[in-house]
Amino acid sequence: MDRARLAEYLRTRREALQPEDVGLPRGRRRRTTGLRREEVAVLGDMSVDYYTRLEQPRGPYPSEQMLAALARALRLSLEERDHLFRLAGYATPPRSAEAEHINPGMLRIFDGLHDAAAQVVSHLGETMLQTPLAVALLGDQRRHTGLARSLHYRWFTDPDTRLIHPEPERAAQSLTVVADLHASFVRDGKGSRAAAIVDALLAASPEFTALWRRHPVAGPYCGPQRIAHPQVGLLELQCQRLIDPDQSQQLVVYTATPGTDSYDKLRLLSVIGAYDGSPVP
Repeated sequence: MDRARLAEYLRTRREALQPEDVGLPRGRRRRTTGLRREEVAVLGDMSVDYYTRLEQPRGPYPSEQMLAALARALRLSLEERDHLFRLAGYATPPRSAEAEHINPGMLRIFDGLHDAAAQVVSHLGETMLQTPLAVALLGDQRRHTGLARSLHYRWFTDPDTRLIHPEPERAAQSLTVVADLHASFVRDGKGSRAAAIVDALLAASPEFTALWRRHPVAGPYCGPQRIAHPQVGLLELQCQRLIDPDQSQQLVVYTATPGTDSYDKLRLLSVIGAYDGSPVP
């Protein structure tokens, strides 16, 4: 690892960003060129001390996961991310559909949706980013680990995952989830993460196995949504997607028609804040 050049690279990329670039307010007494170190630390889910030591340079040897978080926080392109990994002494990550790098353009759009119910989701149903309102609406979907990071996997292995959908609609939702996973499996093939999820579900869920054998084909995955929220009740929402075909990620935004009961409930959730995703008695 070239500590000095890594530190200089982090500093130059931090100074090249403005608060507006990442959805942060500028404030009246701002003197820092670019972002502050503490702002980068928050964006990367790390401590200020950890990031400061990397820039000085006297920091620890960063893991690949930490480098990926830095690339996201600093809104690096794929080429800039690869350079970051090389400076830290790692091989560059594969540029595949399974990579977890988020396109900087998509991140900029996401940053402008701070007050909306929005999230970035991979083609395997893995939630990569959520706004606070999305957490309040859907629960913290980034807390899961392993195969459970995938909504496709959780749908058939964790009964609580289905509670957010009204019971009469769950069978149709099951078929939609399988069709979406089937599309990813056909594209990615054997040995992929999609294949690992499929194999695990075939072993764990007779329901999934029966639906899988039907070879369902994915249709419009995001449309009108009815969310049975445990705190505010039923919401009728619209769902829009912005798809990044290169990285197989999508920015999903949930909205409600102004003047409706669902619109008022969504605004109420922005005040109530996040819940842990578990059902409320």
